[in-house]
Amino acid sequence: DPLEFRLNHLEDERAIAVIQKIQVLTASVNATDGAGIGHAFMRYKNTDAYIAVAAKVTVDKNNGRIQLLKMWAAVDVGEVINMDGLTNQIEGGLTQAASWTLKEQVTFNTSQITSTDWLKYPIIRFSDIPEVEVAIINRPNEDAKGVGEVPIPPTAAAIANAVYKACGKRVYDLPITPEKILGI
Repeated sequence: DPLEFRLNHLEDERAIAVIQKIQVLTASVNATDGAGIGHAFMRYKNTDAYIAVAAKVTVDKNNGRIQLLKMWAAVDVGEVINMDGLTNQIEGGLTQAASWTLKEQVTFNTSQITSTDWLKYPIIRFSDIPEVEVAIINRPNEDAKGVGEVPIPPTAAAIANAVYKACGKRVYDLPITPEKILGI
C-alpha cells in the first residue's frame, strides 16, 4: 500500500499528518472494476508546504477514455491566514494540474501548430471537472508558507497512479490520453 509504505518510512510528523488525513478522506471510497484510486505526497521544494493528493478515475478498457471522478487534497501550509483563499488556491491548482495531466498539449500537423485557439487547444472543460474535497491542517504555531503551486506536482502523480490501478497501464509522459492507454 503506497500510503502505508510512506507512513512506515517517514519521521516528519507533519508529513505523516497529511498522509493520514488523505487516508481518512478516501477510506470509504470503493473502486469498482475499471476504476482506480491513486495517491501522491510531497513537501513543496522540500522545505515548504506539505500535501497529499488522491484521485479517483475510471478507464474504459475498450476505448481508453479516462474519466476523472473526484480529487482530494490534505494540506499543511503552517499557519493559515485566509482559509477561503487557501482552499480556492488548492482547488484551482488541482483542476489546472488535472487539465495538464489529461488534456493539454500543443498539437501539430506536418507543417504547423494546429492548436491555435481555445476551440482547438485540448483543455479540461467545465463538464469534465470532478468533485474536489480539500482538508486544511491549520498550524497556528508554525510559520505561514505560500500555497501557490503546491498542488501541481502531486496531482499528476495521483492521477497517473489511479489510471494504473484502473487499467494496469503505466503512462510516463503527459498528457495521459486514450491512445497511450491503448498503446496506439
